[in-house]
Amino acid sequence: GSVWPPIRAKEAWRQGVHVIAITDHIEYQPHKDDLPTKHNRPYELLTGESASRDILLIRGAEITRDTPPGHFNALFLKDAAALDQPDLMEVFRRAIEQGAFLFWNHPGWQGPEKGKWGDVQTALYEKKWLHGIEICNGESYYEEAHGWALEKNLTMVGNTDIHEPDLKKQNTAADNRTCTLVFAKEKTLPAVEEALRAGRTLVWYKDQLIGREEWLRPMFDASVEVLPPHLRVKNAVFVHIRNRSEVNIQLERTGGSGPAKLVLPAGTVSLVKIGAADPTKPIQLEYTAVNFLVAPKKALTVTLTIPGKE
Repeated sequence: GSVWPPIRAKEAWRQGVHVIAITDHIEYQPHKDDLPTKHNRPYELLTGESASRDILLIRGAEITRDTPPGHFNALFLKDAAALDQPDLMEVFRRAIEQGAFLFWNHPGWQGPEKGKWGDVQTALYEKKWLHGIEICNGESYYEEAHGWALEKNLTMVGNTDIHEPDLKKQNTAADNRTCTLVFAKEKTLPAVEEALRAGRTLVWYKDQLIGREEWLRPMFDASVEVLPPHLRVKNAVFVHIRNRSEVNIQLERTGGSGPAKLVLPAGTVSLVKIGAADPTKPIQLEYTAVNFLVAPKKALTVTLTIPGKE
């Protein structure tokens, strides 16, 4: 990176991030003429600032060989320096020996041809050493990697991969850092690791949430609340729809009732008029949440229920 490590905790605090991993490169060291090689030192420098801000800090490292085979992150390491080895498979072995969670980084960063699934990925997968894959990195989304995650049951992750100072003051629906939402049972590193290994993640990328339907649907259901109609007229009802999430939820109608398109702004309540032949009856609104991706080019289908009059 191009900043002193404790700055990363200050950036995370500003943006409301609860867990960060510092994963400096093992092989690629652009500042080695000015700084000595101490692979564990960035983590050590960051521990105090992270602890004071109640940010969980994961010790990691980025294995940065030529692409292909590409770059890999090892998380939950005990000693990053042990990965400084000439033989690539020995690097992976030493990471796994430490109990690392290993994922393939930004597969398509040098184009789709160089980012193909190759022999190294196959070897890691067959050994059960490959646990996840980065489907979003900074401003990039890798559709093919998204497909591999589903096909091979790999945990989906998204990261900043930031090297320069992060000038973003806060995460907003219109301008957020790419990050991984981890459904951990408590705020501890063991709980975060358990959730990652179980694949309980979503990726927040620009205005989209991306992940398996088993986690994406509960997120939608917890975010969107349809209140009982506050007004019923001859051929319509008026309802409030609350969006508790930090994402602007975009809906497109697939059924016969409701507006053709609905945008529910993050953290707000929207007033919606729904046409109804009988405003006293319950109404089912069938939509696609177009920015909730369950697979490449496939969005989450949802139903909003308008309660009938009691």
